[in-house]
Amino acid sequence: MAKIFPAGWNHMAVTGAALREIETLEMLRADLPDRYSVYHGVHWTRLRSGFSIFGEVDFIVVSPSGCLMVIEQKSGFFEETPNGLFKIYSNQRKSVGVQIARTVSNLYSRMSTAFGTGNFKIEELLYCPDYTVRDPSIAGVNPSRIVDATRRSNLAAMIERVLPEDEMPLPCAGKLHAFLADELSLLPDVAAMIDESSKLTTRISDGPATWARNIEFDPFRLRVTGTAGSGKTQLAVGVMQDAMAAAKRTLYVCYNRPLAEHLRTVVPSGVTVMSYHQLCVSLLKPQGISFDFTQPDAFSRLEAAFAHCELPGHVQYDVLVVDEGQDFQQTWVEARQRQLGSGARWWRLEDPMQNLYSRAPLTLTGWVEVRMSLNYRTPRDILRTLERISGGKLKSDAASPFDDSEIGAFSYANATAAHATQEAVSAARAAGFRLNDIVVLSFKGREKSALASLDRLGEYRLSSFTGTYDRDGQPIYRDGDLLFESVYRFKEQCAPCIILAEIDFDTLDEAVLRRLFVGATRATMKLVLVMSERAAREVTARI
Repeated sequence: MAKIFPAGWNHMAVTGAALREIETLEMLRADLPDRYSVYHGVHWTRLRSGFSIFGEVDFIVVSPSGCLMVIEQKSGFFEETPNGLFKIYSNQRKSVGVQIARTVSNLYSRMSTAFGTGNFKIEELLYCPDYTVRDPSIAGVNPSRIVDATRRSNLAAMIERVLPEDEMPLPCAGKLHAFLADELSLLPDVAAMIDESSKLTTRISDGPATWARNIEFDPFRLRVTGTAGSGKTQLAVGVMQDAMAAAKRTLYVCYNRPLAEHLRTVVPSGVTVMSYHQLCVSLLKPQGISFDFTQPDAFSRLEAAFAHCELPGHVQYDVLVVDEGQDFQQTWVEARQRQLGSGARWWRLEDPMQNLYSRAPLTLTGWVEVRMSLNYRTPRDILRTLERISGGKLKSDAASPFDDSEIGAFSYANATAAHATQEAVSAARAAGFRLNDIVVLSFKGREKSALASLDRLGEYRLSSFTGTYDRDGQPIYRDGDLLFESVYRFKEQCAPCIILAEIDFDTLDEAVLRRLFVGATRATMKLVLVMSERAAREVTARI
């Protein structure tokens, strides 16, 4: 099986000409021996436009000896004329022979500069899988180097005949990968990858967000139990969009304030979005009831006061969406019910695996329950690793189109967790992730985290919650360029690159596994683990 460069081509959602080239890559990988390499131009930065490496060339096959086969693939139909084969592009006729000759000449010039004349060998081939060339002798291309629709299954065999596996190595052989990697810019455009990843994940996880909104029963009490990345947030946003379109008074309540702040930026205007404690404050304050949030028992007293206060009629809603339901207490559910108007629809979204506070299961009588078990967001290799670490306890149904994300790992003993985390951030930056693509999560939680008190992580200014509130209950944040949060506060959110830092534990018990699960499944593209040496030994032994 041939090696394909760059990687990641078989996890992309492409159509049109790009899809045909992906099919060709599949065939070349399967049919060529493993000592051959195929370099292609169908990579992340070119999903919607050109797919060429040099000029119009789509693939370069490198034999074990270092000989190159330049393959130009032309899908669709041609125009055969006495002057050769022509392809029509946006009402322009282009000579296929001239295109190939120009490309080979250009590549020949570059390789002469890099390796010196006579130290390399270039062959060329035209591959037209949809068209049968009627008169190869006037095609403008060497007839023996044309693979048309009648011979498409022989593509790999022809390459092996022209570039035999047992030829003597050329002087350039050992340097070709570095040369082609430089010409191809094999480091992917991560920003483009993130954009495509987000769009594709949103598209494939749209199913649950659609069918669940078509369920009807009365009274409407729907409990949605969904794993991380199953589309719960998409469903919540869709529910709120429907409600606002129908002019329904709508309330969204979650546990974590950072999640409420994030949702407020994406939901329709007019939806009331608050954390549970924010909502309590907003309803008690007009009644002259206030609390000093610098005191340690302020939140428990707030909850008790809200549970027994009188609520005015104007705070009742037609649609109530409760998110992070696994973190709610039984008394909160009963308090929420007072805000339901006649015939109101109540949605409850939860994931038991994200129950980091060890809340007791709630009693919900008369509710209909649906389950969403597919994780569309987290790369498959991350989920496989979680399953191995947990001995099968953290098994998820992987539905992400992405795999081989290559989980990163850093450990610390004499070095501090801060230093190791800084190295992890620098590695992510070197891989192409921008600071606003990266989130550093403390596995320990903010109160026990050594990172939580830092303003900087080396050269990186941290944006983080200080752990303090003003007298009105508003959290106080540090300004910075790199977001730092605890795994507890970042539940139900995600980022392209997650650096799960300060991983340390005495025993890999269920509570530790849940935190690993929550932290790891925040990543949509890349996960980096920063572990103490003892945690690293335990995790590595299980992988």
